[in-house]
Amino acid sequence: MTIKKTASAHWQGGIKDGKGRISTQSGALKDNPYGFNTRFEDQPGTNPEELIGAAHAGCFSMALSKELGERGMTADSIDTQAEVSLEKDGSGFRISASHLTLKAKVKGADREAFEQAVEAAKTGCPVSRLMNAEITLQATLEN
Repeated sequence: MTIKKTASAHWQGGIKDGKGRISTQSGALKDNPYGFNTRFEDQPGTNPEELIGAAHAGCFSMALSKELGERGMTADSIDTQAEVSLEKDGSGFRISASHLTLKAKVKGADREAFEQAVEAAKTGCPVSRLMNAEITLQATLEN
């Protein structure tokens, strides 16, 4: 089974003075603004690293719920924060890390089973796996 979801970005202008809009298939994001100032200058708006962090936190939380269930536990709550690091790398930038901070409430949890579930979710959630994946690209140039 393959599930496909789409998102799109539109950009106009140069790197520093340009502006972009990001949208998702579901409509959760629709023409949300982003640009150099939202990425590097902490101005209001979104940026790719923030979106990757949201995806990672959400994916990990769902994966942890699954892993807990497989061990006979159900969480009352799972709260995850992802801190995504963008750093200078040669002449460009790269995402160097995503640090997850988890706060979970699980009544009657077996500590060892909980730790096993956390580790399995950390390494097994699809977004974690993507971060070390080969990335391929098909490009089309339109004039």
